[in-house]
Amino acid sequence: MSDVEPAERRPGAAPRILVVDDDRAVRTVLQVNLTKAGMHVTLTESPDEALDSLRAFPFDVVLTDVRMPGGTGIELLDRVRQGWPDVPVVIMTGYGSVEDAVAAMKAGATDYIIKPIAKDELIVLLERALEQRAMRAELQLLRQEVDARYGFENLIGTSPPMLELYDEVAAVADTSATVLLQGPTGTGKELLAHAVHQRSRRHGGPFVRVNCAAIPETLLESELFGHEKGAFTGAIRQHQGKFEQADGGTLLLDEIGEIDLYMQVKLLRVLENGEFQRVGGTGTQKVDVRVIAATNKDLRQEVKAGAFRKDLFYRLNVVALKVPALAARAEDIPLLVDHFAARYAERNGRPVPRIPQALMDRLVRYPWPGNVRQLEHVIERAVILCRGDTIETLSLPDDDFDEGGPVDLSNHMALRPPEGTKLQDWLLEFERRVLTSSLQDADGVQAQAARDLGVSRSNLNYRIHRLGLRPEDWKAE
Repeated sequence: MSDVEPAERRPGAAPRILVVDDDRAVRTVLQVNLTKAGMHVTLTESPDEALDSLRAFPFDVVLTDVRMPGGTGIELLDRVRQGWPDVPVVIMTGYGSVEDAVAAMKAGATDYIIKPIAKDELIVLLERALEQRAMRAELQLLRQEVDARYGFENLIGTSPPMLELYDEVAAVADTSATVLLQGPTGTGKELLAHAVHQRSRRHGGPFVRVNCAAIPETLLESELFGHEKGAFTGAIRQHQGKFEQADGGTLLLDEIGEIDLYMQVKLLRVLENGEFQRVGGTGTQKVDVRVIAATNKDLRQEVKAGAFRKDLFYRLNVVALKVPALAARAEDIPLLVDHFAARYAERNGRPVPRIPQALMDRLVRYPWPGNVRQLEHVIERAVILCRGDTIETLSLPDDDFDEGGPVDLSNHMALRPPEGTKLQDWLLEFERRVLTSSLQDADGVQAQAARDLGVSRSNLNYRIHRLGLRPEDWKAE
């Protein structure tokens, strides 16, 4: 079937080139030249033999003649693109048959070369095809890593607010509706936006994010819509804006509440008809982009204050998703802690540390003004500083929590459970008595008991379920 049988593909091994040509003299010359260039060459005489080789072994590039008795290179190109879409195909064609090369390029060939073949030109061409394949593979790997980081399955939480949010995301993701994400800073709005993108029909397109608050007003128009060469001082070349970069995909406009009224007018136009002009340009650009806007502001209040256009608000507010603050879903904190501990342990090449229940309870009680982002940073720091198999110290800012800052278990040895009683059982019983007493004082009204204890209603519910408390436990005899 072939003149040279390839060895099994190994990382760092010589690139494998599959040559397809019915002319034995051409095959021999190609084998000598490509082998000298450090490539592993497999020679075949027809498209059918080439397909057999592709089924049997991995190849990095297919180099094929156009016209052969057993079929054409264009037909082989079509079969390769169907069965091995990642393998580049380079076409060889005779002088005077440039139309064959044009047809091959239209059919998806990576490149072409005209016979008689110059050795140096061919080597450069094949190396370029190999580089392009490596870049595509790297891009695919990067996309998989991004998907793993931002995919829907990485929205952590099983609390009622999060379960409701999951249902809303599932309902809206595969539509074309504009989405407005509202929630405090650090709640994971970008993560949610990427999850919407990944579950939509646009998931194969780009996901582009722009932080409107981080870009000066004088530059935001150019950043969003691009500019023409010479549009302003420093515009030395044409620049594509974020809308063009996101064409066919999704654009996240983060901190949308920070843009000024002038830019709001421009943004409204592109949202209505997908059309805009680059800065300094006269032609109209048209794109197909789904917009997701995110803000930590109350845009209704901004509209009333005259800081945000009412028509733009209604255009953005087609589907509004509210991302809850972490304090409103405190029962999710243990899941998030375990998730971040495992992530940063793996990232730093360390075993996943154990987190004592006393510290976990501390984390659940903490109000988390910085939300999930703050929790992630706290756990990352704790994992990095952990010197054993158990996290014993957590650093929480004093000014955000009235129970003090760093918690160090080693400094609490004076507080011990009665002899023969396990610490965990002792702590749980203490917590059970505190909750029962508070619920009794509040006549069983959980909202009042939560206020008396200084915790959220969801936090109190989490503790009641964890301790297995029932209404009869706090009702008066």
